[in-house]
Amino acid sequence: QVQLVESGGGLVQPGGSLRLSCAASRSIFSISAMGWYRQSPGKERELVAAVSSGGITNIVDAVKGRFTISRDSAKKTVYLQMNSLKPEDTAVYYCNIRGAGINSWGQGTQVTVSS
Repeated sequence: QVQLVESGGGLVQPGGSLRLSCAASRSIFSISAMGWYRQSPGKERELVAAVSSGGITNIVDAVKGRFTISRDSAKKTVYLQMNSLKPEDTAVYYCNIRGAGINSWGQGTQVTVSS
């Protein structure tokens, strides 16, 4: 398995920005897809953004134009840049790596958007 550690969450005002990081214990980006998910109280976990093993990104409509996913293979890290944050973006954000028989989740990082 691969261990994932998220960081970068916190409290931010509406319209602000945060960058989440997800550090992997080993580099398997070339054979795995990485994704950022979020879960709000009372709601199911939902996909926010993903990057395939080939580097193709997918951003869901709810955050398109505001969020960007990227990865740094040398640092074994995937990032989620979140701009123009809204209160409805408040959630616990999780990263996931899937592929080559691996499906691992990080522990999550809380993002709260509030004035």
